[in-house]
Parts: sequence; structure tokens; C-alpha cells
Amino acid sequence: MDIERRPFPRRTVAILSRGDDAARRDATPQKSRFFDVIEALAAVGVEARPVIYDESFADAVREQLLAVGGVLVWVNPIQDGRNRADLDSLLRDVATQGVWVSAHPDVILKMGTKEVLYRTRSMGWGSDTALYQTAAAMRAELPVRLATGPRVIKRNRGNGGQGVWKVEALPNTSTIRVLDATKDASEELTLDDFLRRCAEYFENGSVIDQPYQPRLSEGMIRCYMAGDRCAGFGHHKVKALVDSPAARSEAGPRLYTSNADPRFQRLRRLMEDEWTPQLTSLLDIVRGDLPMIWDADFMLGRVQTDGSDSYVLGEINVSSVHPYPVEAPTEIASRVADRLQLKL
Repeated sequence: MDIERRPFPRRTVAILSRGDDAARRDATPQKSRFFDVIEALAAVGVEARPVIYDESFADAVREQLLAVGGVLVWVNPIQDGRNRADLDSLLRDVATQGVWVSAHPDVILKMGTKEVLYRTRSMGWGSDTALYQTAAAMRAELPVRLATGPRVIKRNRGNGGQGVWKVEALPNTSTIRVLDATKDASEELTLDDFLRRCAEYFENGSVIDQPYQPRLSEGMIRCYMAGDRCAGFGHHKVKALVDSPAARSEAGPRLYTSNADPRFQRLRRLMEDEWTPQLTSLLDIVRGDLPMIWDADFMLGRVQTDGSDSYVLGEINVSSVHPYPVEAPTEIASRVADRLQLKL
């Protein structure tokens, strides 16, 4: 990712997000939803330029990216029926010509897909996680795992709860109960009917199977990271995959706090001192190639013998982390300045 084929320009980065031609024409720092990052970068001597991407004017975007030293990318893996295949090809191309890309598509493939849950299952945040490469494997193995309790099925790439299901066996019947993370009510289906719904997940990927965490109704903790340092936290009670109407009624917006929040200092130490180094080692990621903004979503696991909480990783978000704590842009800017300094 550090191949140099042209002189490195001055300390300038592009802030790339998806939009249409009108958004591209109107793109200014002041109108950007990432203006807080642009301001923070300016404070450390880095100029940031908003760049709008769409497949219809990809060539023009490519020329914009070749005119800067780096690009920070905020584009969802799936949005409005479109994926990132063309964009990722473009980003790989400009990276070979010396533009620093964060997050690089190859890093996203390593840590920003659900497969990371399987590859890191032996870590302290791991659980009894399975990986299905084919529908046939899922058909053979899922019933065995359902016998131990409810499971959560996740397509390898997605966002916003797309392709995420709670699945549980029903006693004395051949049907299963499934709850789509984007829906409010569960359904009863045969296993074969459910597999047909999941068939498309195997067209360009795999499926992850995790045990359902009973403490999900207590909320999820999102740890925001800028490179290898914690940039803040978000906590909220969720209704996705929660069956109880009473628990669902308690769901609310994510509340953001700084990295100094005393409730989450143990999680911060685990992320900075243990889990992130283990992650980069397991996935063969150079520490400097960690995304400038990424997050890890944790569910509460079993209470440990000393009374402290354990944490179970549910997802890592890399492609388009937004919104984030108000303190995060300063952390992002600091990491960006350090990374650009290595390139000068």
C-alpha cells in the first residue's frame, strides 16, 4: 500500500463520500457533513477537500484523488442497491500510484466484513462462531448449533442490519423462528424456506453464525478507534433482534462520550493494549494501515467471577463510520498528520 510512483504532494487529503452530480457541484468544506474533521485537520496543518463519488463520473474522481496525498473514505458497502466494487478498484489503482488510502479496500476485506468474527474467535472478544462458505454447509451444520440455543446469522458484507437474523429452534416441531434485524416481528419458517432467503448471501460471500447473547437487551457499546487509539464511545439500548416488547420499548438513540468515560476504561485498555495488537497480528495488517476511523460493536457477555463484564464482538465497521463522538475528529486528525508525515 506504500508503493510510490509519483512525487508526494503537500499535506492535502480528500474526504470522499457518495453522492450525485448535484452534490459534486455543490461540494465545499463548509457544506460537508465532515466539516468537523476538515476543521480538525486544518488545525494540524492538513488541507482537506470534499470529493463526491459516483460511478457515472468515476474518471473525474480519479483525477481528483491523484492530486492529493491521501484520501479518507466514507462509503457504505451497500447503499441504494449499489456496492463498492467499482470504487474499490479505483482506490486500489490510485494507491498503487502513491496516494495513501484509508481505509484501503484490502484492509476492509480483512477487518470490515463479518468474517472477522470467525477469524478472531479465539481472542478475548470471541465466541463460538462458525463460518459457512456454502448453503449446503449451512443446511448441514445450523440445526446442530440451534440445538444448543438461539443463533445469529449474518451475511459477510452489509450495513444497517441488512442480512442479520436471530434464529431459534421451536420445540416439538420442524420449523424455526426467525427475526430479521430490520423488522419488528418474528416469523416461523421451515429451515429450507429460511435457507432460500439466505441464498443470495453466498453469491459473493459467506455467512457467519454466532450464539445469541442474552444480555443484548442491556445495550451495545461501540468503541471508536482512530488507528490504534480509542477515540470515544457510544452506548445505546437496541431493539434489533430483541424479542421482548418491554425491552424493545427501552431502545433509544446512541449516546456518545469521550474516551475518558469512566464506565468504559477497562474496554479502552483491552482495545488499545491487547485486542487491537492481536487483531493486526492475526489479520496481517500493518499497524499504520489501520483505518483512521473505525469502530467495534460489543455486546455484554457473561459476568466474570470478579463481577466485571465480559465483551463479545458483534461487528467491526470500517467503510463509513459516521456519526461519531465530538472528540473523534481531533483524534482522527492527529493520526492523519502522523501518517502523512511518514510519507513526506
